[in-house]
Amino acid sequence: MKVVIAYDLGEGFIKDLRASFPEVDFVVAYSEDEQFTHASDVEVQFGLLTRQTFNAAENLKWYQFIGIGFDSELRKIPELVDSSVVMTICRETHVIPMADHVFAMILSFSHCIPGLVADQKERVWDANKWEITELAGTTMGILAMGDIGRAVARRAQGFDMAVYGIDIVGMPPPEGVRAVWGMECLDEVLQMSDWFVVTAPRTTQTQGLIDARCLRLMKNSAHLIVVSRGGIVDEPALIEALSTGEISGAGIDAFATEPLPEDSQLWDMTNVLISPHSSAHSPQMWERRKNIFKDNLRRYIAGEPLQYVSDNKRGY
Repeated sequence: MKVVIAYDLGEGFIKDLRASFPEVDFVVAYSEDEQFTHASDVEVQFGLLTRQTFNAAENLKWYQFIGIGFDSELRKIPELVDSSVVMTICRETHVIPMADHVFAMILSFSHCIPGLVADQKERVWDANKWEITELAGTTMGILAMGDIGRAVARRAQGFDMAVYGIDIVGMPPPEGVRAVWGMECLDEVLQMSDWFVVTAPRTTQTQGLIDARCLRLMKNSAHLIVVSRGGIVDEPALIEALSTGEISGAGIDAFATEPLPEDSQLWDMTNVLISPHSSAHSPQMWERRKNIFKDNLRRYIAGEPLQYVSDNKRGY
């Protein structure tokens, strides 16, 4: 059985795989050309996959994607949606650092950290210049109560925040959430939120969902935090809302176009915090992803059900 490793997680990972599964033919192919070379007889591919390789891989049975949000994969390889290839994702590996990152951004805004850092560089000491916003008693809205949304809510509970969720799936409120409502209540949650956090996957339902109309519903003092996928928030509308004071600020880790173009106005906005889609990149996350593949490979060889099989029609 040939297994192509198409994402570089270090030589130690390759050595571990070969020692753990001596019966498997592991091929390292990090470049697209190398992957295409092995397409004819690959049975399992780990990491990434191009359309050219997928369409040439007649014997491919299982594709273990390196990440979680795979809307980009489905756009890139539309044939994957209705194929017989089983696709699995690295679910839950990213939850802890991403939920922490949400609060890194929230606390940066509420405690004026960018301004304080700027003052530090200029050796400015002015205790009356900054006014802290206490999180206790504020309201958080979360778009999508999946793994990340739930983890964010648990952290918000520790700050005595009132949390309300929006989701397409009906569910009892998870820990730290007062209520979870359907999409028909999105406007209401936007209006009541001091902090609105986007943790949804990008699908046909969520693409461009938070548009100019939605942003106008938010409080002038509210902040928007985006950590899941770009394209859910209409960025030109967001720039307008930030420029005119319709909302107070935004912390953004995921953008419609990545890398964020150099000429984007977002780079120069003082009420914006930008991170380069890096909110999940902890050493522990990468170890968890390695372990998911190893466990799934063991399951595959043993003929057992795989973990975290994706629904390619739904997009997550």
